[in-house]
Amino acid sequence: MKQTMPAPAEVWRGEFGRAYTDRNAWPLAEMEEKYRQTYGLSRTEMNRRQLDVLDRNLRILEVGANVGNQLLCLQQMGFTSLYGIELQDYAVELARQRTRHLNLLTGVAHDLPFKDGYFDLVFTSGVLIHIAPADIPAVLREIHRCSRRYIWGFEYFAERYTEVNYRGHDGLLWKTDFARLYLDTFPDLRLLREDRYRYLNQDLTDTMFLLERVDPAAGRE
Repeated sequence: MKQTMPAPAEVWRGEFGRAYTDRNAWPLAEMEEKYRQTYGLSRTEMNRRQLDVLDRNLRILEVGANVGNQLLCLQQMGFTSLYGIELQDYAVELARQRTRHLNLLTGVAHDLPFKDGYFDLVFTSGVLIHIAPADIPAVLREIHRCSRRYIWGFEYFAERYTEVNYRGHDGLLWKTDFARLYLDTFPDLRLLREDRYRYLNQDLTDTMFLLERVDPAAGRE
C-alpha cells in the first residue's frame, strides 16, 4: 500500500534539494579527490575493501542516487547491472545526461517500485541520514524487501540517534549506528564487514557496512 510522503521529502524535491544537487554534481575524479581530502582514501578504495569479492554481474540498486556519482564509481569498478532511484526529478535528469548504461528513475525510498528480492544488493550513501527517525523503519523495510542477498551502506555514524542542524534547518539530518539498526530490525541479516572512517580535519566518523541475508534465497518468488 502506498504510504503518505514524509514532509521532509518535499524539501528535497524543491529549491533546497536542487541546490544540494548542484553542489554535488562533481566529475567522478573530483569526487574521488574530495574523499581523499576528507578520509585519506578515495571512495573507490573504500568500496574495494567491501565489494571486491562480489560478482561484477550482481544486480544493484542505489536508493537516493542523486546525480549518479556512486553508481559511476561502481561502474568504473566493473559492476555492470546498475539501477538508481531518486525522488528529485532535477537530479534524475542530470544523472541521465552524465551517465551511460545506468537504469535511473524517479521514486521514493519508502515505496520502491520493484518486486521482492529483485536486486542482489541494495545500498544507500548519505541518504538514511536525511530520513526522520519516525520514517526510517518504512525505508529499511523497503530496502530489505527488495534485496535478495546484500544490503550496503555508507552513512554518518553515532552511537545513538542524534539530530544535527543542516545548513540552518532542523528536521533534515540525523546520525546513528545504521548497521546496528538494520541488525536489530531484521533477524535474517548478518554483518559481513564494517569500516569506520574518521574525518582528517573534523571530529566526525562515518560508517561503511556490508550486510548479508542469512538465507540468500529469501525474497525469491
